[in-house]
Amino acid sequence: MGGVRGLIYSTLPVVVFVPVSSVFGLMPAIASALGVATLILFWRLIRRDSVQPAISGFFAVGVSALIAYLVGESKGYFLLGIWTSLLWAVVFGVSVLIRRPVVGYIWGWVHSHDRGWRDVGKAVLAFDIATLTWVAVFASRFLVQQYLYDADETGWLGVARIAMGWPLTAVAALVTYLAIRAAQRAVLAADSVSPPT
Repeated sequence: MGGVRGLIYSTLPVVVFVPVSSVFGLMPAIASALGVATLILFWRLIRRDSVQPAISGFFAVGVSALIAYLVGESKGYFLLGIWTSLLWAVVFGVSVLIRRPVVGYIWGWVHSHDRGWRDVGKAVLAFDIATLTWVAVFASRFLVQQYLYDADETGWLGVARIAMGWPLTAVAALVTYLAIRAAQRAVLAADSVSPPT
């Protein structure tokens, strides 16, 4: 997920945006965030890092800056992240309700488009748990940051964005890893007792 460099790249625009906004106002903050995002984009291209994350990160900062400009307030910079969190919480939650956990499908896609796990109850349960963990992450981000947005706490929004970003993602990634291991064991056990065809 990008490691330490990914952490720095994703947080720098927010780290710059909030204090510049507090001291100089919205337009300098937008210019600063876009400037930092541009520098990161060029830096990643010079280093010949993967182009897709660099462009995606720049695009996300650009859209966030545009929303802040249209809203006319610095806190608008965070709206994209807030509502994206809600969207993912709903998508992941619904996938569990309809017994199609997103984490299982992502794993199946990465694992040679294999959907055999769907016939193994323990594997589905493991992927349900992993998917629900992501629901908790996305929902908590939405609830906390929407509250801070409504309270006009732009500085705390920046803190929450960073504090609820990588730490919660790391926890959810660990749960996902453990769930995948459990699902793999369940699939292997099911395959070993299945009669030959």
